[in-house]
Amino acid sequence: MLIGVIRETKPGETRVAATPVTVKQLTGLGYEVVVEAGAGEGSGFTDEAYAGAGATVGTSGQAWGADLVFRVNGPELSEVHRIKEGATLVAPLAPAARGDLLTALAARKIDAFAMDVVPRISRAQSLDILSSQANIAGYRAVIEAAHHFGRFFTGQVTAAGKVPPAKVLVAGAGVAGLAAIGAAASLGAIVRATDPRPEVADQVKSVGGAYLPVDVAVEESADGYARATSEAYDRRAAEIYSEQAAEVDIIITTALIPGRAAPRLITAADVAAMKRGSVIVDMAAAQGGNVEGTVKDEVVVTDNGVTIIGYTDLPARLPAQSSQLYSANLVSLMKLLTPAKDGQVALDLEDTVQRGLTVVHEGEVLWPPPPVQVSAAPAATAKAPERRAEQKAGKKLSPAVRTALVGAGALALFLINAFAPSQITQHFTVLALATVVGFYVIGHVHHALHTPLMSVTNAISGIVVVGSLLQLTGSDNVVLVLAGVATLLASINIFGGFAVTRRMLSMFRKA
Repeated sequence: MLIGVIRETKPGETRVAATPVTVKQLTGLGYEVVVEAGAGEGSGFTDEAYAGAGATVGTSGQAWGADLVFRVNGPELSEVHRIKEGATLVAPLAPAARGDLLTALAARKIDAFAMDVVPRISRAQSLDILSSQANIAGYRAVIEAAHHFGRFFTGQVTAAGKVPPAKVLVAGAGVAGLAAIGAAASLGAIVRATDPRPEVADQVKSVGGAYLPVDVAVEESADGYARATSEAYDRRAAEIYSEQAAEVDIIITTALIPGRAAPRLITAADVAAMKRGSVIVDMAAAQGGNVEGTVKDEVVVTDNGVTIIGYTDLPARLPAQSSQLYSANLVSLMKLLTPAKDGQVALDLEDTVQRGLTVVHEGEVLWPPPPVQVSAAPAATAKAPERRAEQKAGKKLSPAVRTALVGAGALALFLINAFAPSQITQHFTVLALATVVGFYVIGHVHHALHTPLMSVTNAISGIVVVGSLLQLTGSDNVVLVLAGVATLLASINIFGGFAVTRRMLSMFRKA
């Protein structure tokens, strides 16, 4: 089958749906690839690079007429006729909002995979364009904010005076939010974040932010996407946003709800309370914006000197990386659809991932797909504690069995001491005492010290070395071989233990 890579027609779009690297991967799956001339110019990929990777550089008609059409943006209704009947379209299609497009595709019996509705499950992460592009958008949002802010993010103490660090508030700790938190923190800013999901607090902390909890019960999302919050949550969150707006220098908002307008988080009063020179980046501008006063694709400066950025093309402002990640998502999809690597799509609608992103198939609109539960915890039953108690009780040995085992052990110990040579009895006693003492000594060592302790105590192998060296003076060949092997292995254990300890200690030394 032939894959067509289209040159994007949306104004300002710089990304492309395949790179020279992914072209090689697609041809490795058995597909042929035709790239419209100039499709990669905005991302820095030349036609010669595509040709060198194994693609054919063709005309717009050749790319649109392929068996599979790859796009970064969904087609307009006026472009649907350019896709040949019975072909397959792979692109973000916003199926919840563009029913007219799905109907037009179904009328031409065009199969359509909507890359913006990939199920939020672990197995589908490599296909998730929302995550890969949001990661880039979150990073770029901080860069745009820094450019307009015009001051240091990090605090400094200089001979000329002290420069305080910038304070940043990130609303939403999804993929974009976490990327923004990490970027701002790495620049030295004090970063705070809000999110309806309290479980993201650790993630916020891990990338350098401080989580601001909203102490109100929130309904848990069952499909991995954001869910509308309650009135109580919105009321308390609004108070937090008002408090923070008067204090922070930069606000980055990322809140989106699939199929709905973006929730309003920052009011005009909040903006008016911000300091002159502050910056807001509204990453939800395409869906109406989280900030009152946002203008899509424009930069607005309010009367009190606050800059509101409403760019909707943040990933396209880093086109090379965005195209690389987007095209890698498409390659992951084609690997899933081409298990035989024969260049033929083998769609399996019984597969949760494939069914979730298939919105049109054989002239029928399949949107919406069956719901996929990804995070809802199973309801606990009243009998669960009783069942666990029964299972625990079932694992315990009965008193009779324990008594029998103790008696057998005592009898074995008696027989060993009664009939074995005195040297064996002595050695066995030392072994038993060492085992008991070692168990209690090691058992009370803090877990953090186990690894260095184990590496140092490998020196106990020196006892083995001494014993094996003494045996090397004998005349029995078998004893000599065993003693030599014991000496070698024990030596490796000793030197390896001290080498590990030295490397561990060097981790805590200042350079």
